[in-house]
Amino acid sequence: MRQGWLGGGQDHGLINPCRMATRRDILIIKLGALGDVVMATGLVERILRHHAPRRCILLTSPAYAGLFPGLELKTFDRSSLQSTLATVQWIRKQRFQRVYDLQSNDRSGVMCGLSGIPERVGNHPRFPYNLHPESRYAGQCHIHARMLEVLEAAGVSTDAVAPRLHHSDQDRDKVHTWLREQGLADRKLVIMHAGASARRLEKRWPYFRELAESLAQRGFLTVWAGGEDDRHTNADLARVTGVDASAAFSFLQLVALTEHALFAVTNDSGPMHLLACGSIPVYGLFGPSDWRRNHAVGQRDRVLSLNRHEPVFRETGLAELKPGQALRQLERDGVL
Repeated sequence: MRQGWLGGGQDHGLINPCRMATRRDILIIKLGALGDVVMATGLVERILRHHAPRRCILLTSPAYAGLFPGLELKTFDRSSLQSTLATVQWIRKQRFQRVYDLQSNDRSGVMCGLSGIPERVGNHPRFPYNLHPESRYAGQCHIHARMLEVLEAAGVSTDAVAPRLHHSDQDRDKVHTWLREQGLADRKLVIMHAGASARRLEKRWPYFRELAESLAQRGFLTVWAGGEDDRHTNADLARVTGVDASAAFSFLQLVALTEHALFAVTNDSGPMHLLACGSIPVYGLFGPSDWRRNHAVGQRDRVLSLNRHEPVFRETGLAELKPGQALRQLERDGVL
């Protein structure tokens, strides 16, 4: 059985559209992207605990609904202005007491401004938010640390808040079956994600094949993880070494896969944050993006970057970070 949010065993799924909220009810907004939603999971859980037993509803994108089993959801299609206006109308009808805008971008800010909700929690010290940190956010700390400040400004305790994902026995069974069918049950597995956003191709490290070949010589087998958009890349890599697992797993099943792997190596991507919710070290490759703001929570010491020890972020090309340098850090950390 899936544990679910706050220990519940039942998947409540989407909200009943006929059920109206009351002025005591709470709205949480977190729309995307994948890595940011994963980092927000612990925040959402803490908000639910803080307001229990009051009713809390999460507004999120359809693609991420599966990350929140047992939580009452309203899904929102971000592709059109019509959808945005319809969602604002829905919010106004619900008469929420408080909204936590964990997105805090222009779109969600407009939603909050038009919501009619009296208590509006957000990242920026300006309208529409009336509960917020005093300082302006300009990337001076990690995104997750900033969101902890947002919750504290709203009177929510943030002790020991970290991303959490609840995978089920069914998720574990799916992973077990896949490993057995692939003949991998007794292999020394490493998970790698060689993809990244199609809009940020510069965040893709060009030496995954070389690293995987070096690890294969030491008895490790690489599982190439990713979604449909990673199929071409993963197929090319798997022809050289490892196993292609493109679109083989849901988000939560990918977390369950970490129970069978020794460590992971990824680009700065959504799967990096998913894997960090598992039980293994996760090495994130950074160059064009600032690792100080974006590393997987709990994995700071496993950042792979040429500017890892520099006091100020300096953008570098990922091609400058050679596979031998990555391999030496894995050796120093004892994961090999």
